[in-house]
Amino acid sequence: MARHENVFIVIGTRPEAIKMAPLILAYQEKSPETNVNVCITGQHRDLVMPVLKLFHINKYIAFDVMTHGQDLASLTGLLINKMTSEVRRIKPDCIVAQGDTTSVFAASLVAYYERIPFAHIEAGLRTYNLQSPFPEEMNRRVADLLSDFLFAPTELAKMSLINEGVPSDKIYVTGNTVVDAARIVGNMPDSVSPLYEDEYHSDKRIVLVTTHRRESFGQTMNGICEAIRKLAQKYQRNNIVFIFPVHPNPNVKVTVETHLRDTENVMLIPPLDYHSLITLIKRSELILTDSGGLQEEAPTFGVPVVVMRQTTERPEGVESGVAVLAGTQPSNIINIASRFLDGNRLKRSSRKLINPYGDGYAADKIVDVLSGIN
Repeated sequence: MARHENVFIVIGTRPEAIKMAPLILAYQEKSPETNVNVCITGQHRDLVMPVLKLFHINKYIAFDVMTHGQDLASLTGLLINKMTSEVRRIKPDCIVAQGDTTSVFAASLVAYYERIPFAHIEAGLRTYNLQSPFPEEMNRRVADLLSDFLFAPTELAKMSLINEGVPSDKIYVTGNTVVDAARIVGNMPDSVSPLYEDEYHSDKRIVLVTTHRRESFGQTMNGICEAIRKLAQKYQRNNIVFIFPVHPNPNVKVTVETHLRDTENVMLIPPLDYHSLITLIKRSELILTDSGGLQEEAPTFGVPVVVMRQTTERPEGVESGVAVLAGTQPSNIINIASRFLDGNRLKRSSRKLINPYGDGYAADKIVDVLSGIN
């Protein structure tokens, strides 16, 4: 296998930064002679920078592509044009991207157009519904189609790729790098945010809530917020507090504040830095989310997850018992969350389960492959 000595690593959003940081650190440790070019596309620029600081990543190229009211077509065009210019200047021998964002989609196209090998981390995730999640399902399918190296997080993801006709010698099952990130940060001293400090040090039972997906905008998010409000009211006298870091997108922020700002035991707080988020996960009793990353991180700390989506491309958590797919109907969310909060046996046993998404050393395996060690 050819050794890749000049790699171009693409990071668009905060989840990508979290999942790619262990890879960059692994390159520094295992293959320091490799020239690692980190490209920050600017999709979540303000949210990405604290992650880079946490992992001591100081050298990167940064784009400024986001504008008010921007649609996916204009964003994709800008990303392709800017990325192509940098790739032609740097001349990498491999482009690496993770996940299913517009940045990943653009990176795979640029690699294809420029005839540069493309490595896709977190390959093979599927809902088989192009509208859910939108546009992520399309993004990851195209990225996998154009990949030369497909790093699948699980055996199930590998089988999805094989069933689509991907040659098995292009697929490597490594685990998910977010488990690496959770391991690294989880081993750091806790970072308790002032935003939830009193609750953290109290005897309150904490439920962490997040929602942000595009397909949830509108009526679906209204229903999710109503479910949270009714749950909070139901458990108001049970010493339970719902802590909800609110995504800054107006489609999320306005809806959440409208429904929940006056609910006594719901705390609406700004987005947390990753270190403070991991600390809060470790302290939480239950997580209600539509986030893919939280589905993967929570099992590391034995915290059960109620997934507020119609489908999930991460069924391993559901199959292993650390997560339940609730859908988006308020009554279903309330019923399933109540089972956990009322002391359901599944909740207690989940803290003993192994994380189905990896052993925390996926990045080392990926670097070994791309550096020609394996």
